Amino acid sequence: MKYFYFSLFLFLASPNLIFSQNTAVNTNEKLIYTASYTLSGLLTEIAQISLETSLVKTSTATLMKLKFTATTFSKFDNFFKVRDLYESYVNPKTLTPLLYKRDITEGGFKKMEQYKFNHKEKNIDCVIRKFQKNGEFEDKLTVPNTGNTRDLVATIYNIRNLDFSKIKNGESKSFSFLFDAKEKFITVKYLGKEVINSNLGKKECYKLAVSLKNDNALKVTNDNILWLSADVAKIPVLAKFKIAIGTGELKINSATGLLN
Repeated sequence: MKYFYFSLFLFLASPNLIFSQNTAVNTNEKLIYTASYTLSGLLTEIAQISLETSLVKTSTATLMKLKFTATTFSKFDNFFKVRDLYESYVNPKTLTPLLYKRDITEGGFKKMEQYKFNHKEKNIDCVIRKFQKNGEFEDKLTVPNTGNTRDLVATIYNIRNLDFSKIKNGESKSFSFLFDAKEKFITVKYLGKEVINSNLGKKECYKLAVSLKNDNALKVTNDNILWLSADVAKIPVLAKFKIAIGTGELKINSATGLLN
């Protein structure tokens, strides 16, 4: 089940340069999804996923808060209860991350993380806390940042500033992101446009194949597909993926506050 939620992130977290100009993400968006997974051979709706944006004022700046939550439906809590919260605080104009927080409860596992992005020093300060039966454990470390490293939530939103008019059909690119304080590499291949049916109606979408280098979460195949709306906002509309322990799907239910 760990791979299931990680895979959901990977589908949403395709690449873009971290310092690109934000032309797609509005400051008061709310996207709601239903996540499904194969149980006893049937694709079953098991959780709700939400992505929200808002403005936060500090003493020195106004930031955009990017919030990702995953919650299993109550009838599945006895099987595998999930209460996950991810937050990234970014520059509203460039979506450059400054602070990232992760607070997850999955089954009997609980973990908290915080990353502070020091762009001048080109590093990221990481604090990781794990809560286990035999006590609480904390790790602190600093990892290098060449300038293109993002947290996972900031990466989710950065994809929407990609200019698909400059990407050729079949073209692939690889990029890095930080997860569990470790650098991972994701490859995305553009497969052209496709019209799909959704809860938002028929949507023309950009179709992407997503894979993860040297990881079993998403192998290099065309079985793992993400569809983004081919409009100004470029929101994730649908995702289908195949992993070692089964298959999953992510469908959009509603979308409000989008740029038109």
